[in-house]
Amino acid sequence: MAETINWQDFAKIDMRVGTIVEVNDFPEARNPAYQVHIDFGEEIGVKKTSAQITTLYTKEKLLGTQVVAVVNFPKKQIANFMSECLILGAVNGKDVVLLQPEATVANGLKIS
Repeated sequence: MAETINWQDFAKIDMRVGTIVEVNDFPEARNPAYQVHIDFGEEIGVKKTSAQITTLYTKEKLLGTQVVAVVNFPKKQIANFMSECLILGAVNGKDVVLLQPEATVANGLKIS
């Protein structure tokens, strides 16, 4: 287990639900990945990220899928692409299973 955090630390993490609206190949990435654009609703808008989720998901399967992501990380340059959020998933080696709401919810809904 990682280091224990307090409630104030957890409260700083802004996790939201968003819908994947665009998925592109990312051949410049060091490890196989997609460039993913996620709509987080009116307040946040569309953010993009690089996601190493190619072993279990096709671009077609991802389109329209709702995911949970951290939206308040600083931007990070990955090859020639600027990542603006982090999709959450359960990691087992190179396989990542995305965290998703059980039912469709409004984009931008906060996770707590």
